[in-house]
Amino acid sequence: MPLIDHCPAEHQPQLRQRWEAWCGAVGADRVAEIEALLDAERAQVLARAFVGSDFFVQQCGRHSHWLAALLQSDDCGLAAPDLAEIESEEQLEKILRNLRNRVNCEVIWRDFAGQWDIPTACARLTQLAEVCIQAALDWHRLKMVERHGEPRSREGAVQPMIVLGMGKLGARELNLSSDIDLIFAYPEPGQSDGDKPLENQAWFQRLGQRLIKSLDTVTADGFVFRVDMRLRPYGDSGPLVSHYAALEDYYQTQGREWERYAMIKARPVAMSGGDGGVAAEAAEELMELLRPFTYRRYIDFSVIEALREMKTLIQRQVRARGMTDNIKLGRGGIREVEFIAQAFQLIRGGREPDLRVRNILKVLPLLEADGHLPAGSAEQLWDAYLLLRRVEHGLQAERDQQTQTLPAEMARREQLAFALGYASWPLLAEKLDAARAIIEHEFDEVIAPPEEPAELTANDQWQLLWAGCERNADRDSWLEKLHQAGFQPASQALDCIVALHSDRIVSALPASSRQRLDQTMPLLLASASEVGEPLLALERVMPLLRSILRRSAYLVLINENPPVLAQLLQLCAASPWIAEQLARHPILLDEMLDQRRLLAPSTAGDIADDLRQEMLRVEPDDLEGQMEALRLFKQSQSLRIAAQEVTGALPLMKVSDSLTWLAEAILQQSLALAWQQMTEKHGLPGGASADDMRFAIIAYGKLGGLELGHGSDLDIVFVHDAEPQQYTDGERSIDNLSFYTRLAQRLIHILQTRTLSGPLYEVDTRLRPSGNSGLLVTSLAAFEKYQRESAWTWEHQALVRTRPVAGSVRLGEAFEALRVTLLCELRDAPKLRGEVVEMRDKMRAHLDKSGSQQFDLKHGPGGIIDIEFIVQFTALAWAHKAPAIVRYTDNIRILQSLTEAGLLPETEAADLTGAYKAYRSEGHRLALQQLPAQVPADWFPAERENVEQVWKRLLG
Repeated sequence: MPLIDHCPAEHQPQLRQRWEAWCGAVGADRVAEIEALLDAERAQVLARAFVGSDFFVQQCGRHSHWLAALLQSDDCGLAAPDLAEIESEEQLEKILRNLRNRVNCEVIWRDFAGQWDIPTACARLTQLAEVCIQAALDWHRLKMVERHGEPRSREGAVQPMIVLGMGKLGARELNLSSDIDLIFAYPEPGQSDGDKPLENQAWFQRLGQRLIKSLDTVTADGFVFRVDMRLRPYGDSGPLVSHYAALEDYYQTQGREWERYAMIKARPVAMSGGDGGVAAEAAEELMELLRPFTYRRYIDFSVIEALREMKTLIQRQVRARGMTDNIKLGRGGIREVEFIAQAFQLIRGGREPDLRVRNILKVLPLLEADGHLPAGSAEQLWDAYLLLRRVEHGLQAERDQQTQTLPAEMARREQLAFALGYASWPLLAEKLDAARAIIEHEFDEVIAPPEEPAELTANDQWQLLWAGCERNADRDSWLEKLHQAGFQPASQALDCIVALHSDRIVSALPASSRQRLDQTMPLLLASASEVGEPLLALERVMPLLRSILRRSAYLVLINENPPVLAQLLQLCAASPWIAEQLARHPILLDEMLDQRRLLAPSTAGDIADDLRQEMLRVEPDDLEGQMEALRLFKQSQSLRIAAQEVTGALPLMKVSDSLTWLAEAILQQSLALAWQQMTEKHGLPGGASADDMRFAIIAYGKLGGLELGHGSDLDIVFVHDAEPQQYTDGERSIDNLSFYTRLAQRLIHILQTRTLSGPLYEVDTRLRPSGNSGLLVTSLAAFEKYQRESAWTWEHQALVRTRPVAGSVRLGEAFEALRVTLLCELRDAPKLRGEVVEMRDKMRAHLDKSGSQQFDLKHGPGGIIDIEFIVQFTALAWAHKAPAIVRYTDNIRILQSLTEAGLLPETEAADLTGAYKAYRSEGHRLALQQLPAQVPADWFPAERENVEQVWKRLLG
């Protein structure tokens, strides 16, 4: 193979491999054509291109005629696509991507051949971006006009869209794998004139979205350009496109120094709408509007301090990262050259219009000519900058990736040197070192001699990241910092941080609040890096942070209490439910101040006493205040219980106990409030007293079984044993039944009303006799009659998990005695078995979400409901001979009682208990993650098998 002779021995294996791959892709005829075109010079260039760029090899393999064209021409040109021939969006995307890949291949070839210098290569890449943006913009605008008409101002003038290119695109300095930073703008609000009109804002937003998609989406042909819109006003949180008045208002009132710095390179790169003159005038108007923001009308010494801080930040970042191999961000890198030029432009561009040029290579001689740089330094910086940019191109050519980091492997370094025309890596490295030393020296001289930065602490590094997170030039270093700190994926974490930093609410903060936020964020990031899942903690704490920005006393609380911050992040990472509660109710942060109390379990008496104390702080006649106090107490206690659960301070059964005790305490206090309001209005019911209201709340389901979970509803029934025909003794007397019905309604109102803090509990009263068609409040005698004469078997099953939880103690004891009596009645076992199985089958048919991929913890075969039905069947079938088995209402103790009574083998009771605990523990964990109670189908195989075996033995 003739190419081998033009390649050093160490690169020949790679060259041979890539050449053979290319030959196999294009066929013998094309290979022969290329070999016929090769002379010694061309063979040398081809060897460099194949060694230096896998991307080049791949693309020339896919498009076999490209290589011949490069060999036979000095410039393959760049013609815009003919939009009239493009019929679909897919066709547009393919044409643009092929154009991009061809131009990139030509730039790589001309660079490695030494035919184009860096300014020429960058100009061609910039031209490529302009052509692609304009083509996509024009094509999509035509489609938008067909559907929605032309966007017009309120006076009827057609509105163009102007695309501002920022950064390297604006300065015509694009490299091989640059992102393009864009800002979209249009002159005036208004509406389009089609059959389906849109407001101009929506019209241009859709146009912008479609433009970005055509450029940015990765298809089988790759992408055209990665599009970054974060330099627009308010960043990611701002509108995608803005009209001129909105832009002017933003930059006049909220524009920051780094945005002025970025705006130096802003340039209209595409425009569409109206005739060419209209669009051009609109583009010029936009630049005139932006000029006063970018360049002050005087020598702007006020910006010096901001630039000095920016410079110090750059120095400290470099020191923190130690990225000596990064030719952009490291010492003496590309970014430092850009800073040298743009610092002088910001300071003096207002009085010296000649400095208002975007391209850095044009700025440097002007700075020297005006005496801002020492004689001879402009040429040195020029040469150094060009070398760095050429090496940058060589790095990015290999795999079409955006990188500025020199490879660590010596073999890759030698390949890079060969591709760029150097005999060895040491020769290229020597030139790089010299160039970077020149840049470093000039950078240190800008504005003021640098002070040696102190050794950076971890908090300093997080401060740097927070302060500079929006600077695209530093994105790679921020990603590396986040990656090293455990934020995975780092890009998602950085986007999360940038979204907050650029949020309008942050921009509008008073100085004191902004200062507190700037103190909080480094602490928060450092603390998040210490939890098990840093990204999860960061994302979940963000809504809380946004909710307290305007109440910055909470930021002080966090800043001054590091354990609170650590605990906060740990809890947010463990549970989105906790994070959501804190975001909705930041006052709960106060609960976290006392760490010992937060994680110390409470007894039922503790919870009830604490609630009584809280209620005493509220005026007795302030119903709204009382309802809010109940809700705050419930939220704070729920937070404590969840915190105790996720930190392991409370086991599963104790979590349910605590949540149940909390509900009982709130029911008792809510009933007391309702009783007070009703008796003040109507007096005491006949036969009732302050000590015995002759009314009780009966709990069913999870509350009755002491098994409440986070967010559980309350299944309750109301009973009384007063004489219905008697009356209350107040001035506005009503009969007893009306009184107790209104009492129940008042109680439900207290529990369910959605105040600013939400409801206390959702209440379900459908388990009362006759369900929704029955009376809301039932007399004990009527309850007994219904249970004996009309109740279905499933209602008797529900009675197993029923107990009084609030109200008259005497009536509660009477209900409990009745419950035991009803459950202990002798039943027809075969009939009972059949009805229980029938009900279970109906429930499974309607509710079971199990499938080939998942198991429904509650309703699936061998799941929670099967265990509960087994317990309920055995209780109903055997209580007549062992009343002790219905003494308790929770499944675990009923199973224990069945074993003690000799009715259920100890092994079976243990299997059911173990499965029940395992299911409920996983269910609690999923609830705190706000996930459905479903797990992979292969989970809990032994537990499910054990439950199904017991089911088969007892229920067939």
